[in-house]
Amino acid sequence: MAQIQRFEVGPRLSQATVHGDMIFLAGQVNNQAKDVTGQTRAVLEQIDHLLAAAGSSKERIVTATIYLADIKTFAQMNVAWEAWVPKGATPARTTVEAKLAAPEYVVEITVTAVK
Repeated sequence: MAQIQRFEVGPRLSQATVHGDMIFLAGQVNNQAKDVTGQTRAVLEQIDHLLAAAGSSKERIVTATIYLADIKTFAQMNVAWEAWVPKGATPARTTVEAKLAAPEYVVEITVTAVK
């Protein structure tokens, strides 16, 4: 039976879990910037860090879900996303508007990747 690895384990959640070759990230948020482009860039850096810790990279993402506090910021989020995502290796992606955990968050991203 394959073991489960957990990264950045907290009392409520792990930031990443690995089972076999599958890597599952928790929803990533970052409120260091106030605008959606800045927050998206910061979140994508966190995703890079977590994937590297789990033995993978953004080229190995199979699916992403992006939650926006305001869907009107879709284009601004895509500025950061399109600069980051590897050309020719874009994952399946869903983007939805959602009320996030705290008002200072304007974007949250979760991904699933393979090793």
